[in-house]
Amino acid sequence: MVNGLALMSEQDVSQAAWIVTLPDHEATEDFARKLAEELKAGDLVTLSGGLGSGKTTFARALVRTLANEPELEVPSPTFTLMQVYDGPLCPIVHADFYRLSGGYELVELGWEEMTENAIALVEWPERAEDALNPDHLDIRLDFAPGGQGRVAMLTGTGAFASRLQRIKAFRNLVDRCGWSEAVRLPMPSDASVIRSYERLIKMNGETALLMISPPRPVGPPVRRGKPYTTIAKLAETVHAFVAMDKGLRALGFSAPYIYGEDLDAGLLLIEDLGADPVVDENGPIPERYAEATRLLVKLHSTELPQVLPVADGVEHEIPPYDLEAMLIEVELLADWYVPHIIGTQLSGSARAEFLNLWTEALNEILAGPATWTLRDYHSPNLIWMSEREGLQRVGLIDFQDAVLGSPAYDVASLLQDARVTVPAELELKLIGLYARDRKALDPAFDVSAFARAYAILAAQRATKILGIFARLDRRDGKPHYLKHLPRIEAYLTRNLAHPALAKLKVWYESYLPRLIPLEDDAPPSA
Repeated sequence: MVNGLALMSEQDVSQAAWIVTLPDHEATEDFARKLAEELKAGDLVTLSGGLGSGKTTFARALVRTLANEPELEVPSPTFTLMQVYDGPLCPIVHADFYRLSGGYELVELGWEEMTENAIALVEWPERAEDALNPDHLDIRLDFAPGGQGRVAMLTGTGAFASRLQRIKAFRNLVDRCGWSEAVRLPMPSDASVIRSYERLIKMNGETALLMISPPRPVGPPVRRGKPYTTIAKLAETVHAFVAMDKGLRALGFSAPYIYGEDLDAGLLLIEDLGADPVVDENGPIPERYAEATRLLVKLHSTELPQVLPVADGVEHEIPPYDLEAMLIEVELLADWYVPHIIGTQLSGSARAEFLNLWTEALNEILAGPATWTLRDYHSPNLIWMSEREGLQRVGLIDFQDAVLGSPAYDVASLLQDARVTVPAELELKLIGLYARDRKALDPAFDVSAFARAYAILAAQRATKILGIFARLDRRDGKPHYLKHLPRIEAYLTRNLAHPALAKLKVWYESYLPRLIPLEDDAPPSA
C-alpha cells in the first residue's frame, strides 16, 4: 500500500478498468482529491455503490477539491436532484437521479445546458443512463473482501477509456518514484499538438517534470501510403526521447535525468533543469550562445552510434534526414504559407520547379558528412544552468525528433533562431567560432563546404518554419506564431544571397516577390 492506495490484480478486468483498494475513510478522500486533478470542463463522472460503500465521502471530497473549498458544505442532492457549485475552472454539478423515472426527465431539468461546460458528478446514473454522455468515467464503490475498507472500480467508456489508462499509468508512475503527494502545475504548451508538460512540486520545494507524450496518432496518408509524420521522420513514440536522452547524457551533456517511465502510456518523470534561458529582453546572451555553439562542436567532433538503447531488449534507430523528409518540409511553404499568408496559389509548374531546385540543392547536403541532428536546437529548448561547469551549463530538452543529418543544420537552427532575432554580426562571429574549433580538432574539416551547407540548410529550415507557423495559426488555432514570420522571412532573404542558392533565389523572386523582391523592385538604399 502506498499513501493509502493499493492496486489490486486486474487479470479479470478489462483494459479500460482500474481497481483501487481504499483501506479507510482518509484513503477514500485522498483518492477523490487525486482524481479531481484529472477532470476538466465537460467531463461526466458516474458514481454508484450500496449503502455505506463510501459514495458520500467520495463525492464530498471530489466536489470540495474541484471547488477549491476544503470546508465547503456538500449536502446530498437526493431531493434537489442537482446542486451546482462554482469552481475556479468551471462549474461543478452534483446530481442524484434516484427519483427519476428515465432519461427523458433530464430535458425538463435543462441537463445538457447545465453541464455543457461543467464537471458533472452523478449518483444513481442507471436511472437515466440512456440520456447520459457515453464518454464518461464510471466509479463503483463496494466493500472490500473481508469487510476491511472499500474497493473502487473505475471504468472508462468511450473516449474516457484511453484517458483512464493514462491516469492509472500516471498514478502508478508517481507512486513508484515517490512523487505521489507532489502538487501538479500545468506548463505552457509548445508547438506540439500531442505533447504537454506539468511541473511537480514536493512540499520541500523539490521539482520534477512530467512529460506527457502519448503515441502519435497515425495521420492520413499523403504520399505513397505514408503520413506526413513518417515521411518527415518525426518521433511517433516516447522511445526516441528516452534513447536520445540516454545517448546525450552518456556523452556528458546536460539532458534531463529520467526518474521513471511508462513507455506504453508515453509518460516520463524527468529532471527539472530549471527555467534560466539563453536569451534576455535584449535577445541572445552572447556568452551563452557561444557555449551552446561549443557544445555542437563537441557533439559533431565525436564518433556517434546510430542505434541507441531504450530499455531492456528495446532499441531506437536514429532515422536519416533524407531527401524525402527535407522536401516534404519545404513543401509546407506551398501548402500553408503561400495560400494563407501570401494569399495566392502556386501553379503545378511552379511547384514542380520549386521541388526540382530544392532537390538539386539538398543532394549536395546528402553527399556530405552526417551526425546527430537534434533538429530543434534553439533558445526555447536550451536552459542555462549556471551551477554547473563548462558545456554542462547548457541544458538540453526537446530532442525526440533527432535524425542523422548534416552538422550544419543545428548550427543554423541556433544562429537563426526562429523565436528571437540573432543579429547578423553575432551569427557570423559564432559561425567563425564553430569553424575554428572544428578545424582545431580536425584539420580535414572543410570550412568552405560547411559554409555552403549552412546557407542551404538555413534556407531549408526557414522555408519549412514559414509553413509550420502558418499551419499553427490556420489549422491549430495558435496565431501568436505569426509574429515571428518577419524574422524568419529576413533570415530566408539573407540565406538566399549565398551563391549556392542562386537558382532558388530566382525562383523566390519570381513567384513570391512579396517575400523576396526582385533587385530592380527593391527600394534604394539610404
